[in-house]
Amino acid sequence: MSGAGFKGKLYRDDAVILRVQKLGESDRIITLFTRRHGRIRAVAKGVRKTMSKFGGRLEPFGHVDVQLLEGRSLDVISQVEGVDLYGRRIMDDYPRYTVASAIAETAERLTPVEQEPALRLFQLTLGAIKALAAGEHGSSLVLDAYLLRAMGIAGWAPALRECAVCGTAGPHRGFSVPAGGAVCPDCRPPGASHPAPATIELMAALASSDWLVADASEPNHRREASGLVAAHLQWHLERALRSLPLVDRDDTTRGRARDRKDSS
Repeated sequence: MSGAGFKGKLYRDDAVILRVQKLGESDRIITLFTRRHGRIRAVAKGVRKTMSKFGGRLEPFGHVDVQLLEGRSLDVISQVEGVDLYGRRIMDDYPRYTVASAIAETAERLTPVEQEPALRLFQLTLGAIKALAAGEHGSSLVLDAYLLRAMGIAGWAPALRECAVCGTAGPHRGFSVPAGGAVCPDCRPPGASHPAPATIELMAALASSDWLVADASEPNHRREASGLVAAHLQWHLERALRSLPLVDRDDTTRGRARDRKDSS
């Protein structure tokens, strides 16, 4: 047999579960984003059987402590403990579920090489899923904050407080995705959009985690910011995210109502 003599090593890590796929009649392939080993695809054997000892812990968006056995093609999950199974608070809420799916897909797209550590992106992804499950902010705001900061880690952050072309301090009224973000009147290319100043301010607040400003933003500025963020991300990815068009952007009023309730 080709596998004769191969003895994989055991290793342990904590991880966010990004995706779950069926394999055969009883197994699943679990896509994990781990703290120390980057993105990993691993097999969970027998996890779809009713008597599986850890099937309920291997659901999307959970934070888990996992032990894996190194394999030739795919590693094998041998133990798993739930740290916080956020998916249980996300899966039954459509706006949160669609946002979590977009976050997970973005994390996969930004880690194209398996088992290449990406600690900053892991921490950002875990923090976004945690905030989403807690319902502290509107889900669309959580998504756009994640996307802006993830683009910053990747080196694609849009210019927001200065001209993307000449560096002149803003605020500037023009915004051009191909140019790299906000643009001054002298550098504004044909086709540049003209978002409201409050929209650019909201994007800057989300990029810097200024939630006081972000939570107080108006729905129309949130929608405009979401469009610019999505366009900027997909320009750099060069291929659209499948999950992004499914995101429920109508949670803005619910998020604002929750904020008012929590502050009362």
